[in-house]
Amino acid sequence: MSKSDLRARFQSLRESLSQEQVAIASAQLCQWLSEWPVLQKAEVVLTYLSFRNELDLRPLFSLLPDIQWAVPRVEGTHLVLHPYRPGHLVRHRFGMLEPADDLPVIDPAALHLVLVPGVAFDRQGARLGFGGGYYDRLLPATRALRVGVNYDRCLAEVLPRDEHDQRMDWVVTPAQAIHCAPLWRGTGD
Repeated sequence: MSKSDLRARFQSLRESLSQEQVAIASAQLCQWLSEWPVLQKAEVVLTYLSFRNELDLRPLFSLLPDIQWAVPRVEGTHLVLHPYRPGHLVRHRFGMLEPADDLPVIDPAALHLVLVPGVAFDRQGARLGFGGGYYDRLLPATRALRVGVNYDRCLAEVLPRDEHDQRMDWVVTPAQAIHCAPLWRGTGD
């Protein structure tokens, strides 16, 4: 299947979930992540603000209040990172919430861990996003641990990948954590 066909298939699977199913899965994953020593040791973590039935990771802000949480803002073809401040969020033209552009900018090099959303992942850490390439452009700017976040139903056996596609170190779902190997950083095998 092509990336666009796979994207449509997995988006449909995710969007078929009820709000109750999303809430239950989000709570399970957040509870597990809050107890994960890898995340507990991180000082600066980039996460996302859920959109279109993505797993909602906002409970982590209160479960792990000592972490400096960063969230992305779309600027042209790139993501700019800002501290999470709930009173300073605006709606992007795509529909998702993002930080206001007057907040301080966080350098991607300062990140320890990135919680990466995706339409689908595979067990080798390949990611299928919405097709804009935002995370594929951001991730090479950081040495942070890359953790793909999704539902179990959005795990593929194998996803197609291009040379520029950035791979995850871990993929986590409400039911499992997969340490991906071999680790590579999108520069070929």
